Amino acid sequence: MPHLHISEFKEIEFPSQEDGVSFNFIADNANHEEEKLISVTVDEDEFFLLVVDEDKKKLLKSDKLTRPASIYNVHKALLTYAKLSKMDVLSSNVPQNQKNMHLQEVKALKDINYFATDFPKNKNIRIEVGFGSGRHLLHQAINNPETLFIGIEIHTPSIEQVLKQITIKSIDNIVVLSYDARLFMELVPSNVIEKIYVHFPVPWDKKPHRRVISTTFIEEARRILNIGGTLELRTDSENYYAYSYETFIAFNKTTLLINKNKDIAITSKYEDRWRKMEKNIYDVTMINDEESPALCLDGDFNFSEVKISDDEILKFNKNIKKLDGGFINFERSYMLKDGVMLRLSMGSFDKPEHLYLIVKKDKAFYYPNIPLKSKSNLVAHKFLNEALHG
Repeated sequence: MPHLHISEFKEIEFPSQEDGVSFNFIADNANHEEEKLISVTVDEDEFFLLVVDEDKKKLLKSDKLTRPASIYNVHKALLTYAKLSKMDVLSSNVPQNQKNMHLQEVKALKDINYFATDFPKNKNIRIEVGFGSGRHLLHQAINNPETLFIGIEIHTPSIEQVLKQITIKSIDNIVVLSYDARLFMELVPSNVIEKIYVHFPVPWDKKPHRRVISTTFIEEARRILNIGGTLELRTDSENYYAYSYETFIAFNKTTLLINKNKDIAITSKYEDRWRKMEKNIYDVTMINDEESPALCLDGDFNFSEVKISDDEILKFNKNIKKLDGGFINFERSYMLKDGVMLRLSMGSFDKPEHLYLIVKKDKAFYYPNIPLKSKSNLVAHKFLNEALHG
């Protein structure tokens, strides 16, 4: 993770602007004075920088909850804050010269709100979950120029590598998203996807609840696939194959194709290595046979007037509330110049959403974006709205 090792943190005046970077406000952890969050806007990205003591060092780095996919903007924010505050930087892993212009200029990198507000329509669409090195994603896009590919990945170096290749090869039918694919599926309209690729997902043998393939994921896949559309799992893990097969076959009606050591047009470097080791490769392909009803989620994420005090809101800290179909966890609390802020995890137990809630006087709002519109998030929001209303 990009960071600056600093001798002492120096606070600037807020709000401030320098070199196209806006520093909006600062939040102080209510229980740990050494931790601070700095709100930053670079281009269309809005996120936090984090000041923290870690491994006996004082660091300025990006906050993992709000970190944008554009690592270029994170680098720019870190360097600009250090310059503006005139802090003494002892060491850094942030490049001083931003040579990777593809990270700045590529248009393929999208924010989740791009899909939440205006999902691509009237296109042939395929999704690849966890594209890794991008070999398969790039190959499919080049060979299917009329199809739009949505590549989903949370590993920043993999995203950077694919963005670079998209720029070099002038590929215009890939959009890239850094997000949890399980959450993303919930906002995709019904019956619009041709194929979903899940190639060599992390097996998570010791934490099976973290696996991509689950009953809920398959249900969402069946909903968003068009008739004849496919969900294609490819794995070298016999345990993952057996688990996935049992999960697929548990549905009352399903059509599956099973292959072992099937040859495909393009393979990953890991698959090449596993084949040399004579490991078996398993393919499970689910074919969708039914049309699903349109996606319909009632509700919004607006707040009523806040009627409890800042001190009462700060008391939410470290509380967890289990709800019918979800939960909300008040993880940390922060003091603002003119209000308070809470760090939350909320929604589904299997795939919670992490974000911040800001309260100023009688107004409350989520930061930096509203939650994804899902059933479990709406349940959590309803509870939170009622709690703030007193």
